[in-house]
Amino acid sequence: MTTATMKDGAKIYFKDWGTGPVVTFSHGWPLTADAWDAQMLFLASHGYRVIAYDRRSHGRSDQTWTGNDMDTYADDLATLLDMLDVKGATMIGHSTGGGEVARYIGRHGTSRVSKAVLISAVPPHMVQTPTNPNSAPMNVFDGLRSSLVVDRAGFFKELAMPFFGYNRPNAKVSQGQIDSFWLQGMMGSLQGEYDCIKAFSETDFTDDLKKMTIPTLLLQGDDDQIVPIDIASRRSVKILPNASLKEYAGAPHGMCVTHADQVNADLLTFLKG
Repeated sequence: MTTATMKDGAKIYFKDWGTGPVVTFSHGWPLTADAWDAQMLFLASHGYRVIAYDRRSHGRSDQTWTGNDMDTYADDLATLLDMLDVKGATMIGHSTGGGEVARYIGRHGTSRVSKAVLISAVPPHMVQTPTNPNSAPMNVFDGLRSSLVVDRAGFFKELAMPFFGYNRPNAKVSQGQIDSFWLQGMMGSLQGEYDCIKAFSETDFTDDLKKMTIPTLLLQGDDDQIVPIDIASRRSVKILPNASLKEYAGAPHGMCVTHADQVNADLLTFLKG
């Protein structure tokens, strides 16, 4: 396996395909770089170098007891890009990975980045607070933590249904995608995935978004049951200085799989623009 060593010694698995302008991919919780297979193969076949990695404590990367927080995730990404000497990249993040991209730019700037894409992403701030009253209440995330601890294997099977919109009437259910979601989730550390819930829900990305002056594309389905569009992209696009939002009618959270062809086409158009 190809790995990069982080500042604390943790080894992060990554894949690096193709040649050309660089596109990086940051995955959602509780998945791995494999969640990007459809986008990576497509863009690599269209003349891009595509790089995706397993977040620490996820997938094939080291399972660390500490460092499962958004600042460290962003610093890990910076270490990887520095090691590969990436320049002019387009950074793409899905869900938690979208927060990771925002925090990376907030902490490390845009010297290695030319564009960004946030897909079904968690910014600006998922959890409800006195100053953020319209987001999701804390008991939603407490419920995620409880389900994870009580029966992680069963929970990931159940979570895949709303994640891909398979619980909707007349949905075309792919057992293979459910199995893949389960497998990717089970590869990670229980403790790391537990900590990551706090990272993606309680981190306030507002200041990070304000620093994202590069061209930014937001993509999200209006039937996202995991990260509702009203508390996510529809708010983020008003904060970002240089962004546009494309909404997918009826699309779920896992739209990179269920709407892969449309997502791929939109990414290619944005990359070429």
